[in-house]
Amino acid sequence: MSATLSSTRTRAALRTSARVSVELLLVLVMAGVALWFLGRMWSIVWPLVVALFLTTLTWPLARFLRRCGWPPALAASVVTVLFLLVAAGIVALIAVPVASQSGELADGVVEGIEKLREWAAGPPLNIGDDQITGAFDAATARIKDSVGSMVTTVVTGVSTVFSGVVTAVLALFLMFFFLKDGPRFLPWLTRQLPGRLATDVPTVAARGWDTLGAFVRSQAFVGLLDAVFIGLGLWILGVPLVLPLAVLTFVSAFVPIVGALFAGLVAVLIALVSNGLTDALLVLAIIVVVQQLEGNVFQPMIQSRGLGLHAAVILLAVTLGGSLAGVVGSLLAVPVAALIAVVWNYLREQLSDPPQEPETEEPHTGAAVPS
Repeated sequence: MSATLSSTRTRAALRTSARVSVELLLVLVMAGVALWFLGRMWSIVWPLVVALFLTTLTWPLARFLRRCGWPPALAASVVTVLFLLVAAGIVALIAVPVASQSGELADGVVEGIEKLREWAAGPPLNIGDDQITGAFDAATARIKDSVGSMVTTVVTGVSTVFSGVVTAVLALFLMFFFLKDGPRFLPWLTRQLPGRLATDVPTVAARGWDTLGAFVRSQAFVGLLDAVFIGLGLWILGVPLVLPLAVLTFVSAFVPIVGALFAGLVAVLIALVSNGLTDALLVLAIIVVVQQLEGNVFQPMIQSRGLGLHAAVILLAVTLGGSLAGVVGSLLAVPVAALIAVVWNYLREQLSDPPQEPETEEPHTGAAVPS
């Protein structure tokens, strides 16, 4: 005999499902409103995020100086100046060797183009000079027809560069103030919040700061691995500008997807114009292998240990962030996922029942038997 459905239990299940659905819908609406406000305030949120990343990198030195008795303002000023000097040194490390060998690189580019032209003229392509000239003429005509869009692109690029400079300057000032007044933030926040929020919010903020520091340190370590392995491969192949390319690889590791593509393209181009097509293909193979190991093995393993996230969660977060917000979304996906995990774990701690200790039974002692 088959069991029949209980109408009481069915109605209770439907009511529970409807209530949960409405609550989830309200949570999603509030999250959407928060994201909308975040987008409207992005001009100040993005410099704040950059400043927090820079502060996590420079805070250990500032903390050391403060523990040595330095005043907070002096320690923050020294660390900020040192950071600017290091950043300028990195730029000089890349720019000076490139400028010193610019003539050789230019000659190599011309020679590489000529080799490509000779290769295209031979079998199996057999492209004649007339066809190549026609292709150049067609490209020139297309460029002339799209002058308006090119001007618009240039104007947009200039605006983007200007916005980037403003963001960098504002982030540096914010970093200085974070280094100087950062330890006083949580006590101040505790005094401003009422009731239980005075305990919950500072605790979550402290855990979030530790998580953000773990993310930045792990990202720097992954970038160092990329720079070492790719730089070693370039050195073995005899590609010039090994040190600038290694530094560029390390710096670009903080910009997912686009950074790796840009650093790899520069390395392949320099190998092509200096060592030829064979070494350029070998450099491309080295970069692809290292990037695959970094993206699928090193980065998920290192970040999962430092952030308490599973490697699969990190991969899914980067994919989702990139699809939603491009490069910025890929950059912020992992720390945002880690901060969500921090909040979720804290809520679980607060909402969970305290573990019950097992009851200890009294040892059974029988009545004394008179002898």
